Amino acid sequence: MRALVMHEFGGSLPVENVADPLCPSSGVVVRVEACGVCRSDHHAWVGSDPDAKLPHVMGHEFAGRILEVGPEVRAFKVGDRVTAPFVLGCGTCSDCRRAEPTVCDHQAVMGFTGWGAFAERMALPFADFNLVKLPDTLDFATAAGMGCRVTTAFRAVAERAGLRPGEWIAVHGCGGVGLSAIMIAAAMGAQVLAVDVKPEALALARSLGANICLNAGDFADPEALGLAIRDHCGGGAHVALDALGITPTFHGALYGLRKLGRYVQIGMPTGRHARPDLPLLDLIYARQLTIHGTRGMAASGFPALFDMIAAGRLDPSRLVSRTIGLSQVEAALRAMDAGQDQPPQVGVTVVTRFDA
Repeated sequence: MRALVMHEFGGSLPVENVADPLCPSSGVVVRVEACGVCRSDHHAWVGSDPDAKLPHVMGHEFAGRILEVGPEVRAFKVGDRVTAPFVLGCGTCSDCRRAEPTVCDHQAVMGFTGWGAFAERMALPFADFNLVKLPDTLDFATAAGMGCRVTTAFRAVAERAGLRPGEWIAVHGCGGVGLSAIMIAAAMGAQVLAVDVKPEALALARSLGANICLNAGDFADPEALGLAIRDHCGGGAHVALDALGITPTFHGALYGLRKLGRYVQIGMPTGRHARPDLPLLDLIYARQLTIHGTRGMAASGFPALFDMIAAGRLDPSRLVSRTIGLSQVEAALRAMDAGQDQPPQVGVTVVTRFDA
């Protein structure tokens, strides 16, 4: 099969012919029809994610058809249209049994701990627990574009933050996951304030449901941005999401929360941003804020998301801004080298051609 193989961190990503994957007894082999290109792939490519071991095939936002089924699989068959969360739980531990596979101690992480979906075929373990059947009305590119971004945002907004209709939510960073959160929050009846440094990203955020858009570059520092958010939201946002994972968005999001506000960390902090200064006394303690982390979503969470799409309340196809061939993934990742401080493009890029 053809696959995009990484032999060195930050180096070239040639498309090579490699052996087809073997089917796990508990899993399946999928023919990949589409795969999103995510900032998390960039983390793996530059060596920021310790799970990726060379040589390696990245890609964790897939949609495809089952080609082969292991003998232990009962719920799926050859030909099924499927996707899966990028965190694959074992299905048997106490965390998995209470529907929290994203903290499973035995998890496999697609495209990180094992080879992923920047390839024509991919093997996935624990299929009965992790695979999700796609609705016939959801095309492969849209399903892949949802990937970890829409699912992670859905869990962050609906479960971790517990967002309620009428509340204010401030979304810091309008890349794929931030825009997903904006769409979901608007569909849930919340009021949305979007923050980014790119006018085109803010324009898209407004078209997807943001009530107010602020350019972070217009403010002297994160504290000034936070004060402006408090003013716009009548005392502050009830919920704040850091969808980028850098220190300025972390601080701006915290300063913009109202008393008893809820903060959710979505963006993965790396490098110097992994240990930011924490304004503990004046914000966390005095304003009694709550901080949540979030990472991915369980397969059991997909039906609620699909129901929103089927009801016409959510249209994730609007997030897909570009489709590319497998050989163009390297260029898409290099475009992210401008820095984590500024998302390199608007919308979501999806690989849909594996012969180019």
